[in-house]
Amino acid sequence: MKKLFTNIMGGKYKGKKLELAPLSSTRSTKSILKESYFNTVQFDIVDCLFFEVFGGSGTMGLEAVSRGTKKAYFIEIDKLAFKTLNKNIISIDESKAQSFLGNSFELYANILKNINEPAFIYFDPPFDIRENMQDIYEKTLHLIENTPKEKVELIAIEHISNRDFPAIIGAFTKTKEKKFGKSKLSYYK
Repeated sequence: MKKLFTNIMGGKYKGKKLELAPLSSTRSTKSILKESYFNTVQFDIVDCLFFEVFGGSGTMGLEAVSRGTKKAYFIEIDKLAFKTLNKNIISIDESKAQSFLGNSFELYANILKNINEPAFIYFDPPFDIRENMQDIYEKTLHLIENTPKEKVELIAIEHISNRDFPAIIGAFTKTKEKKFGKSKLSYYK
């Protein structure tokens, strides 16, 4: 099987290649969406924490590391994707990243509890049109509802564009959303 790659778009590691996990297990974030997100948070993430809840290949968290975030955390359930994620972490800076193999819905709260400062939290669950993922957004909303507000700088959810998320989720209010073809990015503060 041919390996697919993407590049770090900005910061210290700009141009560095990241391997993408097989498309059967993950869906890669579009470059235009990634660029838009980092244009929004570019100065705010410096020396902060970043948490990519559905880690995949780690493209968002490692982009954050390249742009000056203090440390990135990742959860990934798929073993093949987790292997790719760890290869990418080693190729960038393993001292600035920590990955966890397992179910985001089981690990998230405990990892967040042990992070002792607010983080930029990025949710990119598999689209709900994939097999066995029909309730993925409801489960993701439940995670966000139960997230302590003192642990959050900003929450972003990447989701299918024909799905709207509520204006308020727990203690968080939607501040903006932007559509990128079949994907949409919703921001909560």
